[in-house]
Amino acid sequence: MTSYRKQQMKDGKRVAPVISIVCNFSKPVGNAPALLTFDEVTTFFHEFGHALHGLLSNVEYESLAGTSVFTDFVELPSQIMENWAAEPEVLKMYAKHYKTGAVIPDELIKKMQAARTFDQGFATVEYLAASYLDMAYHTQTEPLKQDPIAFEEAAMEKLGLTNAIIPRYRSTYFTHIFAGGYSAGYYSYIWSGVLDTDAFQAFKDKSLFDTATAKSFRTNILERGGTADPMVLYKNFRGAEPKIDALLKKRGLE
Repeated sequence: MTSYRKQQMKDGKRVAPVISIVCNFSKPVGNAPALLTFDEVTTFFHEFGHALHGLLSNVEYESLAGTSVFTDFVELPSQIMENWAAEPEVLKMYAKHYKTGAVIPDELIKKMQAARTFDQGFATVEYLAASYLDMAYHTQTEPLKQDPIAFEEAAMEKLGLTNAIIPRYRSTYFTHIFAGGYSAGYYSYIWSGVLDTDAFQAFKDKSLFDTATAKSFRTNILERGGTADPMVLYKNFRGAEPKIDALLKKRGLE
């Protein structure tokens, strides 16, 4: 998602944003059309969530518009959209055979759902290990003179991490800890996961296309940009702070 012009108010009038989504999707082969993988479809839903965040922004200042929010909050509008991509009700709207038009069969949907939780225990632990490693480096109060590998091993031993699982990234190439804007913020991926699954549960409790819930998400989250503390915005939408229950269930760890 790219923002060519962010939303702002000028002379009392709303200046509309100019937003685009540019994706590197699979190209067509021969005479066949371009056929997207499910991963590419999920990416499109994800980026469309960012686009909505930019398009629906309704704030005073450009610097606070759209996606100009804290890093651990910016992925909520995008990641929540991914949930719709995998819902059977939505899949049957777009997942159709390109030749026959046949809707994706229930058996295949069940296989997709079963595969979603495969190896999530390992994936979650290796990610969390990297998150704790990130924090271990950024909570040092003195210059680190220790060998980074030794420091990493000590940090993981303190956590009680088994040797069967190592951090997702080793210190020598863990660029999140020193480049790209995620220094001391690698945890934000899973925090955004807590937010998006808990927020999506609000729809699941009623319906995937519940108008009132969608309107609340728009007015309390998408329109507000960075004009208030993220937790205040979230509680205005959800009525409470997020819980981890929905995330654990999605990953099959409940």
